[in-house]
Amino acid sequence: MVAAPLRLRRDADALVANWRALARMSGSAACGAAIKADGYGLGATWVAETLAAAGCRDFFVATWAEAAALVPLGLPSLSVFHGVRDEDMELALSGIATPVLNTAKQAARWRGSGGHACHVMLDTGMNRLGLGEGDLALGAIDGLAIDTLMSHLASADEDSAQNSEQRGRFVAMAEKVAARRLSLANSAGIALGPDYVFDLTRPGLALYGGVPRSELTGIISQVAFPEAQVLQRRIVPAGEAVGYNATWIAPADTEVAILNYGYADGYFRGFSGRGAALLGGAVLPLLGRVSMDLIAIDVTGHDIAEGDWLTIDFDLPRAAERSGISQYELLTGMGSRFDRIG
Repeated sequence: MVAAPLRLRRDADALVANWRALARMSGSAACGAAIKADGYGLGATWVAETLAAAGCRDFFVATWAEAAALVPLGLPSLSVFHGVRDEDMELALSGIATPVLNTAKQAARWRGSGGHACHVMLDTGMNRLGLGEGDLALGAIDGLAIDTLMSHLASADEDSAQNSEQRGRFVAMAEKVAARRLSLANSAGIALGPDYVFDLTRPGLALYGGVPRSELTGIISQVAFPEAQVLQRRIVPAGEAVGYNATWIAPADTEVAILNYGYADGYFRGFSGRGAALLGGAVLPLLGRVSMDLIAIDVTGHDIAEGDWLTIDFDLPRAAERSGISQYELLTGMGSRFDRIG
């Protein structure tokens, strides 16, 4: 296989440390892991293997295709958030994972298949997926063998009254349902405190280095480190421009490294004139616009040559602030052209 000029270095120790920190914050509740979207861009197989070895037992993906890809791992518990369509039934009934039922039709479909164990998602105010109070009143989930009853917080990353409102609705609806476990908190929900953790937490973003609430600052460590190879080093004379539309003009002769990295790799144009690469303790600014496959970095005074590698500044909270792009998008936007290592 040809080595790519772009690689994603993944820190397994940081991933495990983040999960363990979130598990401690979850108290007596089990701490699972959301590994949908290919493990938030880091590689679902790598994430699952790493966290299973650390003691994680509950894993969540979005679709049955994602679940099927993980079958060789033999994970202790794997669940599919998006439930079961007619097209999913054959695979779902094979027992590779447990569905999270979201609609009355899904519940009826699953009940008709023989009453196997399932999870159920309740809508407590996000108005996305989930059954409502009306569905419960009509008996939509009566007779199901429900392992985990769950809901999802819409504004846990904010100090919003919606958080307590959703929790209250969840508790009231859960009193009408027989289930082995209750689950409400995602990464930000865990940081809201013990009232939100119930029996099982489902962190995603914070596992991978994201910090959705200030309570997690200093607790969560960076996991993903994009690294790009220098394709060319050049001197841009004073007065000359770099990149599309000449948005950056050299104020003096400037040494520039052109890196194999761009918005096709998830490094979006919001980083234009705001991003940076790192070399030891030095921060090397990005010059001009981000291209599809290339960026320009100021390496004046640094010993950087064609073929060398630079680490991109991808601390998620800082990168999100600089680019105006959410931490979730930064992670899941990383494309397939990386060699994922670590």
